Amino acid sequence: MELATFGAGCFWCVEAVFQNLNGVEKVVSGYTGGRIANPTYKEVCSGLTGHNEVIQVSFDPEKISFAELLEVFWKTHDPTTLNRQGNDVGTQYRSGVYYHNAEQKRLAEEYKQKLNDAHAFPQPIVTEILPLSVFYPAEDYHQNYFNLNGGQPYCQFVVKPKVDKVRQVFADKLKTAMRT
Repeated sequence: MELATFGAGCFWCVEAVFQNLNGVEKVVSGYTGGRIANPTYKEVCSGLTGHNEVIQVSFDPEKISFAELLEVFWKTHDPTTLNRQGNDVGTQYRSGVYYHNAEQKRLAEEYKQKLNDAHAFPQPIVTEILPLSVFYPAEDYHQNYFNLNGGQPYCQFVVKPKVDKVRQVFADKLKTAMRT
């Protein structure tokens, strides 16, 4: 198993996007990039800690590559908006790839450059690509959030459309049970 860590807005959305991919063993919502140890959700939401809401993916590179995870990452959020995704605004919602090794760094930087060179988005990509410093798992009630709370309005209006998009665009990368 290998690890990948991504920030792409609210971690409930990002977690739900990656959970159903074949080769993804586990997704943990959490925080990274800030100034204080063991932050709470309330502290991170204040925008004063410097932490980002992120997910950490445990994946089997024999079933899904880091490059494939990057493809899903880039196509399921807007990497051109600084410190926001949709109506979620603040530094805690910034776009980021937090690499675990030199190969992940290289792949993330190359992919970002190719997208910018191709003008894949109307604005330049602002995604930060940094080494993962420390990952702090979020509180238990944030884990597996969409699957446990899918009927809530935020999940229906914000998370579900992203999950539906993944099911359409990346149907070939889904776990067998999710393909139907």
